[in-house]
Amino acid sequence: MESKNMIKKQDKIGALPVTVLGSTGSVGRQTMDVAQLHGLRVEGIAGARNITLLEEQIRRFSPAYCAVEDPEAAKLLRVAAADTQTKILSGREGVLWLAENGSARVVLNSIIGTAGLAPTLAAIRSKKNVALANKETLVTAGEFVMREAREQGVSVLPVDSEHCAIFQCLNGEPHDRITRLILTCSGGAFHGRKRDQLSGMKKDDALAHPTWKMGAKITVDCASLMNKGLELIEAVRLFDVAPDMVDIVIHKESIVHSMVEFCDRSVMAQMALPDMRLCIQYALTYPDRMPSHLEPLDLRRIGTLTFSEPDEETFTLLPLARRAVTEGGIKTAVLNGANEAAVSLFLQDKITFTDIFDLVEEVVDDTANMKNPTLTDIEEADREARSAVIRKASRHGV
Repeated sequence: MESKNMIKKQDKIGALPVTVLGSTGSVGRQTMDVAQLHGLRVEGIAGARNITLLEEQIRRFSPAYCAVEDPEAAKLLRVAAADTQTKILSGREGVLWLAENGSARVVLNSIIGTAGLAPTLAAIRSKKNVALANKETLVTAGEFVMREAREQGVSVLPVDSEHCAIFQCLNGEPHDRITRLILTCSGGAFHGRKRDQLSGMKKDDALAHPTWKMGAKITVDCASLMNKGLELIEAVRLFDVAPDMVDIVIHKESIVHSMVEFCDRSVMAQMALPDMRLCIQYALTYPDRMPSHLEPLDLRRIGTLTFSEPDEETFTLLPLARRAVTEGGIKTAVLNGANEAAVSLFLQDKITFTDIFDLVEEVVDDTANMKNPTLTDIEEADREARSAVIRKASRHGV
């Protein structure tokens, strides 16, 4: 009996072409490094507006297609890359076309936020495997995404280090043997601080992650522990488990990337030095394991691995995420939309760090739930949550 996590062994894909959505972001750039290391053919790339980097990637990888979400940036790139064979696509429609078309068997999606949902569904409906680095896809509409994957007979391959670790620990294990998924958490930039110590924290403070180098939004989410809340929801949807089967532990060393407990109380863990390229590589080359650039893990040098409980009284978005996925309906979409809006305001220096907690909690609590929502209902809930955060921030004078 296969695990019900909907990640199935496919034909070897290491030598097949890949498409990279969000190729100019942190995960996207590391994906291009992996592609170069293993000689993967990059058929398509997509970015928002960083045409300098897109042009560099075009010249380095010679993709057949490059989609640029910003139409004006696309015009500039057409001129800059006119001497290449790459076709430049424009706008949101161009990104969706790229997700749907071409010969790539796997689409790596690292587009930030809920903007990644439509391309994920487009790729799945075109019978492409998706290497997913966009957790918001599963947070907001995980039931739809996983149902589509089942119906189309394709795989959703996790790129997040925690879910990649769980997938590896589950490989070949029947679903009914799972008793607990244990997500590890570095603690972010503010580990050990209490609520009264967080109010004065600025953008630069929140972006000082102790272990991982990531984009601004996800780094702020790590500081608030919302990222772990989103990953909890993602794990529930991806691996088809109940919310109370997912535990969170603080593990500051970031060596154990997550664990699975089975019915006999055996616990399997996946360990490695922290580097997203390992997770990316595993998703792109699965079921193969390819040689890695990483240094060997030397536990003698590391010495001590520590584990502790997260402080849910201070970092209240973590229990809020668990409550949202337990309630179901539109609550996780509201949670995610409200958080994205609040983090955006914080990064613009328009609200304080603790305002993120207050605004998100208030919007989630004020929103009436809707059971069995359609995809349209979920998208509308997301939009309204964002608007509600902006209205409440303005009304509170923050």
